[in-house]
Amino acid sequence: MVNILVVDDDPEIIDLLRLDLELMGFQVDSANDGMNALKKAEAKIYDLIVLDVMMPKLDGFEVCKRIRANRASASVPIVLLTAKGTIEDKIRGFNAGADDYLVKPFEFQELMVRMRALFRRTGTLNKEVNAPKKDEVLSAGEMRLIPSSLEVVLNGQIIKLTPTEFEILYCLMQHVGEAVSLATILQEVWGYEADEDVRMLRVHVGGLRQKIEVNHKHPLYLQTVTNVGYRLNPVPTEIPTSL
Repeated sequence: MVNILVVDDDPEIIDLLRLDLELMGFQVDSANDGMNALKKAEAKIYDLIVLDVMMPKLDGFEVCKRIRANRASASVPIVLLTAKGTIEDKIRGFNAGADDYLVKPFEFQELMVRMRALFRRTGTLNKEVNAPKKDEVLSAGEMRLIPSSLEVVLNGQIIKLTPTEFEILYCLMQHVGEAVSLATILQEVWGYEADEDVRMLRVHVGGLRQKIEVNHKHPLYLQTVTNVGYRLNPVPTEIPTSL
């Protein structure tokens, strides 16, 4: 059974999402403020968290940061819900660790598309259907990517990734040493026609660099290819590529 936590201070939204999600066969828990959401996220590991931004006690950005800071829940997919749709708010949400961002009001089918894209990344739907699962360990130079735990091993250090960070790195490791276009990464990672600004991708790449690079401002592994996209180098280059 796929377990989902819905967090919103509007009881009507919680009731509507609970009804629709349970009809789809999901197990749904709910919380109506940030503190309650954190308690539930610490007590149980969910397959997905749908998290409102504007809430009492703790807003969704802070809740997201704290969930990511907890190793047990660090890789749980998070979709932020908000009435604000500016690129600044989206960047703030992604910097907090969110995997996707949905602006209110929204259609339930749009939420389902984004949820299934996240489930595809984490293999969650394998609980429900006999879908192929990425269970191999990928290697590229000093890196080893472990799909089963959403971790990368680099120089003997185990680094926990968010689902989106993992999928970006997985995509690039399929093309080690090659320039991969932004359009290709968006399609392979999000799994649908992404209409968001490419800054969404750049924010996630920035978070990934902070985890795998000695100096994220001068990346040696995950490099920018001007006017194309990104390239993963299996061995650090001597001359850093600028952001």
